[in-house]
Amino acid sequence: MISHDEKPSISIVIPHYGGKELLAKNLPRDIEAQQNPNNCIQEIIVVDDGSPDDSASFVKKNFPSVRLIKHKVNRGFSAAVNTGVRMSKGNYIVLLNNDVFPEKNFIENILPFMRKDPSIFAISFHESGYGWSKGDFKDGFIVYLPGTEDSTPHHTFFINAGGAIYRKNIWMSLGGMDESLFSPAYWEDVDISYRALKRGHRLFWHPDANVSPNLSATVNRISKKKFSKIQERNQLLFIWKNLVSPQLFRKHMAGLLKRILTHPGYLAIVFMAAKKLRIVLRERKKESKEGVVSDEAIFARFKT
Repeated sequence: MISHDEKPSISIVIPHYGGKELLAKNLPRDIEAQQNPNNCIQEIIVVDDGSPDDSASFVKKNFPSVRLIKHKVNRGFSAAVNTGVRMSKGNYIVLLNNDVFPEKNFIENILPFMRKDPSIFAISFHESGYGWSKGDFKDGFIVYLPGTEDSTPHHTFFINAGGAIYRKNIWMSLGGMDESLFSPAYWEDVDISYRALKRGHRLFWHPDANVSPNLSATVNRISKKKFSKIQERNQLLFIWKNLVSPQLFRKHMAGLLKRILTHPGYLAIVFMAAKKLRIVLRERKKESKEGVVSDEAIFARFKT
């Protein structure tokens, strides 16, 4: 674990796919935050995930202080994030979407809170209008719901990877984001959060770590129909991988059957997810072995 006395160093990792105008708008704000020494930002990394435009050359030319990493082909959000984290130098990782920019003191405000408790894996930043998240098991499915926008730090069900800080050593022990199941995007941040909770780590949302709202600009380039199918498929993959409680999994299977009978079109989503069943079973075995907190205990934390 990172000790309380070890000097913190922050690596900002920004996954990027197309839309250099977002970088032109937001990178100056990231650099401004880096210039605040109390944020302890060692480096800013942009991972260009095979952008179809000239984003990479734009960054190299206009922001020479930013470290540029390039994927030759588009590999998806999880892969871009994993590459950036793996090649980072800091002992804390800040993830920012390319359409998010921070306030000048966004890390300064929360770093003492995080450092005093080594069980904290990650903290979600505060986007105006949004608070912490709560998890629920409803009709056989795991869902996440919005919590309140509090004035104090709050436990959260998952960490929004569009704006958050993570302990790198715990990230690496978890194996990073699961790009084998959740590419190109969606539910990967819920997955790594849930795996951390199952291993006894803690997750928080903090009101004093202020960033701009996440506009999901890159995501919006995907058609709404495809967006919906990928989300639903990845929700199923998340449940099949992580829900290891026999009692709750039986309820999931009953809920899944009911959904198929009520909405026959959902069977197509099941077939999409079933294509990755071999990977799911392998990862499910690992989660069954390594988890120390029950599924029931996690959902009980968020009962109102």
